[in-house]
Amino acid sequence: MTDINLPALDRELKKGAAELLLLSVLEARPRHGYELATLIETRSRGRVVFHLDSLYPLLYRLEERGWITGAWVEKAGERRRRFYRLTATGRRVLAQQRRTWDDFVEAVRLVTGGEHA
Repeated sequence: MTDINLPALDRELKKGAAELLLLSVLEARPRHGYELATLIETRSRGRVVFHLDSLYPLLYRLEERGWITGAWVEKAGERRRRFYRLTATGRRVLAQQRRTWDDFVEAVRLVTGGEHA
Protein backbone atom coordinates (compact mmCIF):
# COMPACT_ATOMS: atom_id res chain seq x y z
CA MET A 1 0.00 0.00 0.00
CA THR A 2 1.28 3.47 -0.87
CA ASP A 3 1.44 6.11 1.84
CA ILE A 4 -0.11 9.47 1.08
CA ASN A 5 2.46 12.22 0.61
CA LEU A 6 0.92 14.75 3.00
CA PRO A 7 3.22 17.66 2.13
CA ALA A 8 2.41 17.18 -1.58
CA LEU A 9 -1.31 16.96 -0.82
CA ASP A 10 -1.06 20.14 1.27
CA ARG A 11 0.67 21.94 -1.62
CA GLU A 12 -2.01 20.85 -4.09
CA LEU A 13 -4.85 21.92 -1.81
CA LYS A 14 -3.20 25.31 -1.29
CA LYS A 15 -2.71 25.72 -5.03
CA GLY A 16 -6.38 25.04 -5.59
CA ALA A 17 -7.44 27.66 -3.04
CA ALA A 18 -4.74 30.28 -3.61
CA GLU A 19 -6.72 32.55 -5.91
CA LEU A 20 -9.77 32.43 -3.63
CA LEU A 21 -7.64 33.26 -0.58
CA LEU A 22 -5.90 36.21 -2.21
CA LEU A 23 -9.04 37.67 -3.74
CA SER A 24 -10.83 37.29 -0.41
CA VAL A 25 -8.28 39.25 1.59
CA LEU A 26 -8.16 41.94 -1.09
CA GLU A 27 -11.92 42.39 -0.92
CA ALA A 28 -11.77 44.73 2.09
CA ARG A 29 -9.00 47.06 0.88
CA PRO A 30 -5.78 47.29 -1.12
CA ARG A 31 -2.80 45.46 0.40
CA HIS A 32 0.83 44.79 -0.48
CA GLY A 33 2.26 41.31 -0.97
CA TYR A 34 3.89 40.85 2.42
CA GLU A 35 0.69 41.99 4.15
CA LEU A 36 -1.34 39.52 2.07
CA ALA A 37 0.91 36.63 3.06
CA THR A 38 0.92 37.63 6.72
CA LEU A 39 -2.84 38.10 6.85
CA ILE A 40 -3.55 34.71 5.26
CA GLU A 41 -1.15 33.02 7.66
CA THR A 42 -2.70 34.81 10.66
CA ARG A 43 -6.32 34.18 9.67
CA SER A 44 -5.59 30.50 8.98
CA ARG A 45 -3.86 30.20 12.37
CA GLY A 46 -0.63 29.25 10.63
CA ARG A 47 -2.16 26.47 8.55
CA VAL A 48 -1.70 28.27 5.22
CA VAL A 49 1.64 29.93 4.57
CA PHE A 50 2.53 31.70 1.34
CA HIS A 51 6.21 32.12 0.63
CA LEU A 52 6.92 35.34 -1.20
CA ASP A 53 8.69 33.51 -4.03
CA SER A 54 5.42 31.77 -4.92
CA LEU A 55 3.08 34.61 -3.94
CA TYR A 56 4.32 37.27 -6.36
CA PRO A 57 4.04 35.15 -9.53
CA LEU A 58 0.44 34.42 -8.54
CA LEU A 59 -0.25 38.12 -7.97
CA TYR A 60 1.22 38.90 -11.40
CA ARG A 61 -1.05 36.27 -13.02
CA LEU A 62 -4.12 37.69 -11.28
CA GLU A 63 -3.11 41.13 -12.50
CA GLU A 64 -2.64 39.86 -16.07
CA ARG A 65 -6.16 38.38 -15.95
CA GLY A 66 -7.56 41.75 -14.88
CA TRP A 67 -8.84 40.44 -11.53
CA ILE A 68 -6.58 42.75 -9.52
CA THR A 69 -4.60 45.86 -10.27
CA GLY A 70 -1.37 46.97 -8.68
CA ALA A 71 0.12 50.38 -8.05
CA TRP A 72 3.47 51.37 -6.61
CA VAL A 73 3.23 53.51 -3.48
CA GLU A 74 6.11 55.40 -1.88
CA LYS A 75 5.88 56.73 1.66
CA ALA A 76 8.46 58.89 3.40
CA GLY A 77 10.94 56.77 5.34
CA GLU A 78 9.66 53.50 3.83
CA ARG A 79 10.62 51.53 0.80
CA ARG A 80 8.41 51.49 -2.27
CA ARG A 81 5.64 48.85 -2.18
CA ARG A 82 3.17 47.56 -4.73
CA PHE A 83 -0.40 47.62 -3.43
CA TYR A 84 -2.98 45.39 -5.05
CA ARG A 85 -6.74 45.88 -5.16
CA LEU A 86 -9.68 43.99 -6.63
CA THR A 87 -11.15 45.12 -9.91
CA ALA A 88 -14.85 44.84 -10.76
CA THR A 89 -14.02 41.67 -12.69
CA GLY A 90 -12.11 40.37 -9.68
CA ARG A 91 -15.16 40.90 -7.46
CA ARG A 92 -17.30 38.87 -9.87
CA VAL A 93 -14.67 36.13 -10.03
CA LEU A 94 -14.45 36.10 -6.22
CA ALA A 95 -18.23 35.66 -5.89
CA GLN A 96 -18.16 32.76 -8.38
CA GLN A 97 -15.15 31.13 -6.72
CA ARG A 98 -16.87 31.33 -3.33
CA ARG A 99 -19.97 29.60 -4.72
CA THR A 100 -17.81 26.92 -6.36
CA TRP A 101 -15.79 26.40 -3.18
CA ASP A 102 -18.95 26.14 -1.04
CA ASP A 103 -20.42 23.57 -3.44
CA PHE A 104 -17.18 21.57 -3.40
CA VAL A 105 -16.90 21.60 0.42
CA GLU A 106 -20.53 20.48 0.71
CA ALA A 107 -19.92 17.64 -1.76
CA VAL A 108 -16.87 16.49 0.22
CA ARG A 109 -18.91 16.58 3.43
CA LEU A 110 -21.63 14.47 1.82
CA VAL A 111 -19.09 11.86 0.79
CA THR A 112 -16.99 11.84 3.96
CA GLY A 113 -19.67 12.58 6.57
CA GLY A 114 -20.22 8.94 7.53
CA GLU A 115 -24.02 9.10 7.59
CA HIS A 116 -24.18 6.69 4.63
CA ALA A 117 -21.83 4.06 6.06
